[in-house]
Order: sequence, then C-alpha cells, then structure tokens
Amino acid sequence: MPRVRDPNRDKAKEIYDRNPGIELTEIASQLNIPVTTIRSWKSRDDWDCNAMQCNANNKTITRTIKDGVKETMLNENLTHEQRLFCIYYSKSFNAAQSYQKAYGCSYESALSAGPRLFGNVEIKKEVQKLSVIKAEQAAINENDMLELHMRIAFADIGNYLSFGKELIETNKGAFEVNSVKLNESSNVDTQLIKEIKEGKEGISIKLIDRCKSMEWLDRFFLMNPMDRHKMEYDKLKLELEQKKAEPEPNKTSNKYYGIPATMIAPAFSKVLFDIENREHTEYVFPGGRGSTKSSFISLEVIDLIMKNENTHALVMRQVADTLRTSVYAQVVWAIGILGLEDEFNCTVSPLEITRKSTGQKIYFRGADDPGKVKSIKVPFGYIAVLWLEELDQFTGEEAVRKIEQSVIRGGETAYIFKSFNPPKSANNWANKYIKIPKATRLITHSTYLDVPKQWLGKPFLDEAEFLKEVNPTAYENEYMGIANGTGGNVFDNVKIEAITDEQIKQFDRLYNGIDWGWYPDPYHFGRMHYDAARMKLYIFMEYRANKQSNRQTADKLIEMGITPNDMIIADSAEEKSVGDYKSYGFLIRGAEKGPGSVDYSMKWLQSLREIIIDNVRCPNTAREFLDYEYERDKEGNVISGYPDKDNHAIDMVRYALNPIWKKRGQ
Repeated sequence: MPRVRDPNRDKAKEIYDRNPGIELTEIASQLNIPVTTIRSWKSRDDWDCNAMQCNANNKTITRTIKDGVKETMLNENLTHEQRLFCIYYSKSFNAAQSYQKAYGCSYESALSAGPRLFGNVEIKKEVQKLSVIKAEQAAINENDMLELHMRIAFADIGNYLSFGKELIETNKGAFEVNSVKLNESSNVDTQLIKEIKEGKEGISIKLIDRCKSMEWLDRFFLMNPMDRHKMEYDKLKLELEQKKAEPEPNKTSNKYYGIPATMIAPAFSKVLFDIENREHTEYVFPGGRGSTKSSFISLEVIDLIMKNENTHALVMRQVADTLRTSVYAQVVWAIGILGLEDEFNCTVSPLEITRKSTGQKIYFRGADDPGKVKSIKVPFGYIAVLWLEELDQFTGEEAVRKIEQSVIRGGETAYIFKSFNPPKSANNWANKYIKIPKATRLITHSTYLDVPKQWLGKPFLDEAEFLKEVNPTAYENEYMGIANGTGGNVFDNVKIEAITDEQIKQFDRLYNGIDWGWYPDPYHFGRMHYDAARMKLYIFMEYRANKQSNRQTADKLIEMGITPNDMIIADSAEEKSVGDYKSYGFLIRGAEKGPGSVDYSMKWLQSLREIIIDNVRCPNTAREFLDYEYERDKEGNVISGYPDKDNHAIDMVRYALNPIWKKRGQ
C-alpha cells in the first residue's frame, strides 16, 4: 500500500514561506500538530534551502566545538590579566574594552594601554590562536546546529509510534493484547532515531539521547540570550521538567488555578504568599545572573492580571528600544509557560498585550519618553501593576518616584516590582536605595544558588564556577549580585535601620555635636549614643536649618529636649557662636583640633563595626554618610584624603565624639 503524505506537511511549509520569521510553535498551534513534527518537516524538506544550498545543508554536523578559553587560562607564559585580555579580545576585537575588563581600570587608561599589549609576542600569539578557533566555529552553520539540537532535546516518542489495547480474534476466541504500531517514516524525523529492532517482545524504538543536546543548548543560550529561539527553548524545557514532577494537567479545563509551585524558585516562595496577602506594595529584587527574578516577576504580572479583572499593568525600562527583546519577550514567555496563549493577544505595533476575555492591557514603555507614560489612558479600571526592570538604569530615585505618582492612581491596591543586577559601585543610587528601609517595601535578594540546578543546566553552572575561579571579584558582582566595586565609599560600615524609643531610653553614653552654618552651608545639630564594648555608634536625632540665628537654633534645641546638663561639642572655628550658646545656658565647648585631627577622626569612624542611623529621624545624616566618597583624578584613580564638601553631619559627629577619638589618638 503506497504511503500517504500528510497534507498538513505542505500547509506548514506554505505558512512558513508566507510569514517570514514565524516561530515553529505558532505553525504547530495553527495546525494542532506537535512542534517536534513541524521541526522534523522543516529539516527533512529543507524549508530554508535554495537550490544552491541544499546539498551543503543536508550534511549532518558532528564536529565538537572548542572555544580555547580553558587552554588560554592554563598558558603559563602570560599573567592572569593578560590571559583575560586575550579571551575578551577574541570575542570583541576591542583592545580598550578588553583591557578595561581584564585590569579593572578606567576606560581612559585602557584606551592607551590596551593596544600596547600587542607588543608582547606571547599575547599576540595567543590572540591569533583564539581567532583561528573562532573562525573555525563560524564555518559551522550555527542555525543548522541549533535546529538539530532542539529537535533532539525535545523529541517525543509519541510522534513515532502509537500504542494501546487491540482485540485479536483467534479460533480459541477473542483476546485483548497490548499493541504498538510505528508511524510512517515519511511523517517522522528519522534523523533522531538511534535504533529500531524487532525481538521476542515485539518492536522497540530508541531515540538519540537528549542530554548532550540539552547541554549544548544551555551553553548556546547562555552566550546568546537574545536569540529568537530562546523563548521556545525555555518553554519546552520547563514543560519537560513539569512532566517529570507532576501528572499531565487537565487539558479540557480552561480554569486558571494560579502559578504552579514547580515554577517558583525557593527564594520567591515567601514573596508569593506576601503578594497574595497584600502585605506590601513595593517589591524590590536585587540579584545576580540566573536568579530567575525576572521570570518570577513576569509570572506575577500575568497572575495579578488574571486575578484582578478591573486592573492593567505597565512594564518599563529606561530606554524604549530595549523593551521588545527583554521584558516584552519575558512576559510572552510567562503567558506561554502558564498555558494561556489562547487568553492573550500579543502585538508589537503597538507593543502591548491584551487579555481577550476582559480587555485588560499590559503596556510597555520607556522612561526616556515621559510623555508616552503620561498619555496612557486605560479603557476601564486603573493600572495596578508596575514593573521597573533594570532599576539602576533609571536616572534616579526622584525620576522613579514621579513615574509611580503618574501611573499608580485611581485604585486601592497596587503592586510595584523593581528588579536589577546591582552595579559594582555601592554608590550607585539603586544600591543606596535598597539600604533605606520602608514599611511598605519588601526586598528579596536572590542568586543562582537559590534556583534548582536542573533549571539552569550544567553549562551555566560550569561558567559560574569557572568565573569564580579565574575572577572572583567579577563572580561576586555578576552571579552573587554584590556591589563590590571600588566605588570610592568612605564609609562601608553604615547601617540604616529604625532606632526605637525603647532603645533610646537605654542609651547611657550620649553625645551632642554642632556644625555651624548659615547659607548655603547649613547649621547641623545631632545627638548619638556610642557603645564602646561593641564599637557601634547610634545616631538618632538631628536638626538642620539655613538662615537661622543662634537664638533661633538654640530655642529649637530646647524644644527638642536638650537641657543645660547635656554637653555639646561644636566647631571651635566660630568662637562667637559658642559664646552665644553659653549665654543661653547651654553646656558647650569648642572641639579640640590640631594637625591630622580630621584624618584620625575619619579613620576612627571608618574603623567602627557599625554606624547605625535612623533615616526617619535623621534623613540628612543618613544621606551624607551614604553619599560621602573619595574624590578621583582624571584617570579615575581614588585620591587620598577626605573631601571638604557635603559633610556637615559628618563633621558634627566628629565634633560630638571628640573626647573619645582624641583621647585614643593621644
């Protein structure tokens, strides 16, 4: 009997030709056929071939690809930094950028130092070797390799055979037996079959082992996260894990049950319940690569839209041009992984997602065009969900606050998500932002170590361990999400937290200080407690003012509870102001100064275990200590010494604690 060609095979090719760039999953959805079958037809019928290319592309590539990186790291003729330079240069061909990454210097320094390295014969030889390897890799048709490994990794044995019960009639009666039937070879991808045999137990079929292909794909997408196949890969991989972990879901039910527990990394389990119970309004997620924070937020965006039918969502990045390939793709992924493709309509012009049954919208906007944010007019209800991705790239806290004020209004409930990989510099505004506690804010730091290993794959974990070994500083920042760069912070020991009235009642070593000022320099008073045994300083009171007379500031201190028995130590440079305060009845004296007193007092403050500041009671003091940093020269190198600017609260603290550090100095 002649084989019958599946008519859908030609229909699939027609759809593919008519819609350039269409995903294979979309074709599979239109024809209600498994995507592995579509992928098989694409390969067997050479959809991407023209007559000149077909013969070449039909060849199966089995060559092992090596990138030469590990060999370079073992080259004893080069220093550690020189090896890194060679690796970075072979990927970017930019000497300045490669030098900057390898040596951790300023770009200006790297601009001249990078090209000079090619005077080293060993470096030149190593770069040439890596370039040859890269050229060999380029000779392999990467797209063919990708397609092949995708077919192997997600092949379904159900496409090759059918099985069940069959009634057999014999002269002794009818018997029900197990039945296995192979599908026609013309309708399956025979390239993925490793073995077919017929024995006493009947026919058996074995496909190529998917493990090595999964490893190859993990490594490929690690290096090419924006590849158009990445979304399909993530979805298929997660579906594979779900099939292992739980029974097949009921395909006949359209009811939405929420985010399955198997899709949530352990680090976010508590956050999920927190959101359900509406315990916070703002959720901030700093974390390293592979921590799945963006995946979690995208799932939450869809979950909240599904559960709150009168609300809409807005997803933002600083630059609008980055939206489509990042957060938009991420939300589309979440829709697919939750099995809600039929519930949502995703468009790129305009860039938005609409829930079909309710008309709810998910908007995507860049902060570089504030007008487009303000012009959003929702069809009903209000925007209750806001996601700011790559928070550190926004222009600052004030800009973010204005966005929130413009977007979140008109409803009682709001969910604001903020995610970012902490920049190296601790002085980046986003890194400082998460140090300030807020009752309505929950901060959840996550790393790839919080994620099940099978979600990430062996290549990702190998790359992380490799970087940990060759460049621990970069590993801490990129994978652990630690702001460990030389940002120039003077005080790394500042801790922002609430200091309660009960704590203050127990403080028995109180110190008061004043830095005189008028305008633009402010007058600044502060009160603190020093725990010498634990080397902890608690700052819990401040008063700052401009253009106020000594009489006015003195009255304010009396109003705040400062008594004639409270010793105040002030800047001795203004003898008249010290005299005025004495005439008002205060116990006050000028700070003892001398050569080196600034350097010594600053180093002493830096040596404390913790400087604890209540930012609600002392907002100016908290800001100064967090923002204060060393100055740099034109090359970006830190200049020794402490800058005499924006340090009025810091000087006040030095004066107040003059008896302690001065005594130790002697």
